[in-house]
Amino acid sequence: MIEIFLLAVVQGITEFLPISSSAHLILISKYFNFENNNLTIDMSLHVGSLLAVLFFFKNDFFSVVKNKNLFFKIVISSIPVLCVGYLLVKFEIIDYLRSYEIIGWMTIIFGVVLYFADKSVVKNNINKNFSIKFAIYIGLFQVLSLVPGVSRSGITISAARMLNFDRENSTKIAFLLSVPTLVVLSLFNFYNLYQEDNLTFSLVNLLAIFLSFIFSYFTIRFFLEYVKKFSLNIFVIYRICLGFVILLFSYL
Repeated sequence: MIEIFLLAVVQGITEFLPISSSAHLILISKYFNFENNNLTIDMSLHVGSLLAVLFFFKNDFFSVVKNKNLFFKIVISSIPVLCVGYLLVKFEIIDYLRSYEIIGWMTIIFGVVLYFADKSVVKNNINKNFSIKFAIYIGLFQVLSLVPGVSRSGITISAARMLNFDRENSTKIAFLLSVPTLVVLSLFNFYNLYQEDNLTFSLVNLLAIFLSFIFSYFTIRFFLEYVKKFSLNIFVIYRICLGFVILLFSYL
């Protein structure tokens, strides 16, 4: 149960902060040699995060007529990362990107990218300026998040800040764009379980979904409030420190 709790904490917090959930899940699972880090738990954790973001933005997602234009842009923006992700999995390239060295360097490099992106001036608003062109631009940047250490949230926020959206709008864009990715990840894991004839669902999975939902929901809520008042420098510092620690252990 302690493993499930820790994995849910890591998933729920790091999925929506600009610090890379995949990197943290890989690192903590390898370090502690978790036995529960399997497909069913992975799917449960992502389902929990998915339910949290859907619940938090329920007024946006369930007002179909009012927000159909926004839905279309979210789908358009998500196509590049889903297509490239499919190719990386199909040709078994994704596993080669999970080394400590790559995670360490990506954590540092894209921490620096986040720092400079956060210096951009503010001119745009999601309700007025989130065009199809901007959606495609952000979607192309989101492809980089397939490399552990980059951070899907981090690179999406960075891209939106480069396009002169403020921190709150950039964060909201990142959260909304997380939905298609989380849906596909959940379905992909479900498909793999079906292929392995391993669709057993237990109380442990329900616990993983519940805990992931709780930590994801409060992370979303906290982070949106945080970016209204503060810069992203604390996450930049954290990424650089973490990256150097990872590289220290990788090369020694």
